Amino acid sequence: MIRLGLTGGIGAGKSTVAKTFVERGAYIIDADKIAREVVEPGSEGLAALVEAFGPEILAADGSLDRPALAAKAFVDDASRQTLNGITHPLIGARTQALLDDAPADAIVVQDIPLLVENHTAPFFHLVVIVYAEADVRLHRLTTMRGVAEADARARIAAQATDDQRRAVADVWLDNSGAPEDLAASAARIWDERLVPLELNVRARRVAEPVPGLVASEPSPDGPSARLVNRLWAVAGELATAVDVTDAAAVELQVTARDAGAAEGLVDRLADGGFAPAGSDLYGSCDPGRPATVRVVVG
Repeated sequence: MIRLGLTGGIGAGKSTVAKTFVERGAYIIDADKIAREVVEPGSEGLAALVEAFGPEILAADGSLDRPALAAKAFVDDASRQTLNGITHPLIGARTQALLDDAPADAIVVQDIPLLVENHTAPFFHLVVIVYAEADVRLHRLTTMRGVAEADARARIAAQATDDQRRAVADVWLDNSGAPEDLAASAARIWDERLVPLELNVRARRVAEPVPGLVASEPSPDGPSARLVNRLWAVAGELATAVDVTDAAAVELQVTARDAGAAEGLVDRLADGGFAPAGSDLYGSCDPGRPATVRVVVG
């Protein structure tokens, strides 16, 4: 199983990519859908919100009145923390339950609008960013979704910048054109990158690089910086350092805490997308992102 993080600015066209992936067999986990489910009428989450913020946050039919909740929950940091303290654990538990139910050979696509803002990119095998210029997104929001222009501009401004998204992107899908063009690009990524990546992770096999995919690297700084963060997420407490030894060749080094930790890293790196490739060496399972990782004992 591999986990893919899917995100993009509001109005960028993320739903088109998600639909394409689902049509090709993705196991989808929609963060927005989960956030709604955990506060449905009769739920533990809604009861906790009413206790914290009062019955005024309920609509006439007993469902959550989101504007009324926002008026109370976003007045100060303490109220916001109360809201997050109620909803985030419930969302996390439901997400984990869905992950636990995923088939062993699944390509799990986690659709998360605030993936970049929440700093969760390192915890995925791959991150796909759907991009469209701000004026294109503004036009879509105001004409297709009926959002007031001032509100649309505020929502766009409150989200991550394009540079922040590029820094965590393994795949950058440009949606400046027609929806069918975006769907075709997403289908190619699925067929040429995601399917081989999942197979390679399951087989613990180093990928054969696909030149066209490698050439589409989204970040001008290359993949090394985000791979440092990903390797930290994979290694956790077993590592004392993660360093780039050759940025051009995408070679990195993980310093294990001790010999036992180095042994424990074998499975963690393989499950995280870096298959054994020789004595203390590991290679990327991703055909679009060649990388070599050496493990040393500190």
